[in-house]
Amino acid sequence: MPTVSPVNLSVPLLLLLLLLLLLLCTTHTTMATNWLSLARLPRSRAVSGAAPCARLRGLTPGQVGVCRARGEVMESVRKAAEMVIEECQHQFRNRRWNCSTTPRGINVFGRVMNQGTREAAFVHALSSAAVAVAVTRACTRGELERCGCDRKVRGVSPEGFQWSGCSDNLSYGVAFSQAFVDEPERAKGLSAGRPLMNLHNNEAGRKAILHNMQVECKCHGVSGSCELKTCWKVMPPFKRVGVVLKERFDGATEVRLTRIGSRPALLPRDPYVKPPAARDLVYVAPSPDFCHLDPDNGIPGTAGRRCNGTSRLAPDGCELVCCGPGYRAGRAEVVQRCSCKFSWCCSVRCQQCKNTVTIHTCRV
Repeated sequence: MPTVSPVNLSVPLLLLLLLLLLLLCTTHTTMATNWLSLARLPRSRAVSGAAPCARLRGLTPGQVGVCRARGEVMESVRKAAEMVIEECQHQFRNRRWNCSTTPRGINVFGRVMNQGTREAAFVHALSSAAVAVAVTRACTRGELERCGCDRKVRGVSPEGFQWSGCSDNLSYGVAFSQAFVDEPERAKGLSAGRPLMNLHNNEAGRKAILHNMQVECKCHGVSGSCELKTCWKVMPPFKRVGVVLKERFDGATEVRLTRIGSRPALLPRDPYVKPPAARDLVYVAPSPDFCHLDPDNGIPGTAGRRCNGTSRLAPDGCELVCCGPGYRAGRAEVVQRCSCKFSWCCSVRCQQCKNTVTIHTCRV
């Protein structure tokens, strides 16, 4: 009987196989938000068309397919990536984690996004909302051939005004956001906790728009009277969406993967906590403290960061931001607008005044 001899793998080959396995695992967990690297492309760089789509680093194969099929929308996706970075840094400007970006590469916020933390939950929610908002704006402005204003909002409202005008076509923006932003999660399958977490937070981001829609109106009549009022629906400002999601971030629920019958589900890790609503953010892993420099994970630490020396318990207070090493106070001269006067018509003129202020920074 022939014998089967064992395969002897050399140490270098084993190391190479382990490296490839690690690379595949890392790619699997980080690719969901890598499309945000579109914000780093120069404006002159094309982001639509068969060849350009294939060269866009950071897109999954499924997202490349969406890019090729619906190329006219990709400029809005690039704009959405810029919106995410700007709004994230605005909302977290006074926190330990301040949405700092890596100097290069496709993982814009660093490997901290690999972990299922509440920070990753916020970025996913904000990203899906940004795509929906940017695409819907393009629809309203007539920049896309396949969509325009939402003409389904018609008739007379219970308040007695006439629905008319150009309502924002949020349904089109939401549908594209689901097709593009959710694609990496659906490609992975829905049997693991992280894809389910990401999909939940993606939908929570879109609901933050839906539940904060606004109504704008115009009066029609003689001499400015309001004999007839026509109204239309508009999206909230994106900064309002950021504020809503920041509040959801602060109240996010830690969850674990379980099964209800044959269906995987996310339930609170603490059995005494009520299940999260569709608008809530969820996370599966605790956050790092973000205190110390960790270049490998894209964490800059808080050394040298400015903080609020007059506040003890607020999130921007030096005691919380500086993580314990303390902080130092210094004096700086700043130029500010002062003695502003209204000039008819119609401008405000100000002088430039120099003031000396106290600034506080975390010790190195």
